[in-house]
Amino acid sequence: MAASKAFTAGIDLGTSRTAISTSTGERVVVDSFVGWPADLVARKILKREVVVGREALDNRTMLDLRRPLERGLIKEGSEKDVQAVRELIRHLLSSAVLKGNTDSASVRAVLGVPAAALRTNKQYLREVLDGLFDKLIIVSEPFAVAYGLDALLHTLIIDIGAGTTDFCVMKGRYPTDEDQRTLTVAGDSIDTHLEQLIRQKYPDADFTVFMVREWKEKFAFVGDRPKDPIVVTAPIRGVPTPLDITAELQTACEAIVAPIVETTFDLIASVAPEYQERVRRSITVSGGGGLIRNLGPKIQSALEKIGGGVVTVVKEPEFVGSDGCLAIANDAPDADWEKLGR
Repeated sequence: MAASKAFTAGIDLGTSRTAISTSTGERVVVDSFVGWPADLVARKILKREVVVGREALDNRTMLDLRRPLERGLIKEGSEKDVQAVRELIRHLLSSAVLKGNTDSASVRAVLGVPAAALRTNKQYLREVLDGLFDKLIIVSEPFAVAYGLDALLHTLIIDIGAGTTDFCVMKGRYPTDEDQRTLTVAGDSIDTHLEQLIRQKYPDADFTVFMVREWKEKFAFVGDRPKDPIVVTAPIRGVPTPLDITAELQTACEAIVAPIVETTFDLIASVAPEYQERVRRSITVSGGGGLIRNLGPKIQSALEKIGGGVVTVVKEPEFVGSDGCLAIANDAPDADWEKLGR
């Protein structure tokens, strides 16, 4: 097969959302949920054997619903979660107009994963994905972001996802374990905290964590409160009722700030002293969590304690990871690719 026939993809495998960018210019993002019809009735309604993404989330009452990544890791020992990862990747490849070409074209991909997954179950990931690609490179998500942004020297990436917040300091080469950190304070921990706070304030209100996640994604903030209170609606004994969650949302979101700042300081301190100022002045916050209002300025303000710095927030984070993975795929020499059976 001629090299020109190869299909190249960059895939950002996230706890909450997974994105793909391809050599044919396709870009697709889906919610990282996979479900199978729970019984005969559900199968008759859905008319399919597996449902992926937002459709799976919207039809969750009819499904054996799986969110296969937890705290940045594939749930080992669960065959259904392994199958869910494979179905998620297959769906993305199909959605990116790969369907019908996978048997005839060479498929290679760079996969970006949370740093914890890269360190602890990289080989397990390879086994899970065996057969989906001809060649594969697995990298950490913050490194993929750095590569895509060409932020490769004296920079710090803070990638705030759902399951983890990943840090990577770039020194002009592939990052080592010492150059990276992972925290489990991230989007999911905000959701859990916010749900607890709202239930304490409104014990009779009826809502789910999925509703809480939507409220957070729409209204999340740190620092100064918005001019108008944040009011959502949930039933109380069946009656739709307005709930003021301003204070609870602020408390839940601000709970992640101190650990992020502390880890940022620690990683900067690990850099050679003559380069620390350069790193402080080139910090990028990516991931969905970076969109929390005022988070970038809050982190930048904290840097005043160690001499000041500049924090830039990626405004459209959906594809920054997958685009970075695609950039790595386009530049990677043959020696960097690991062959997989298909």
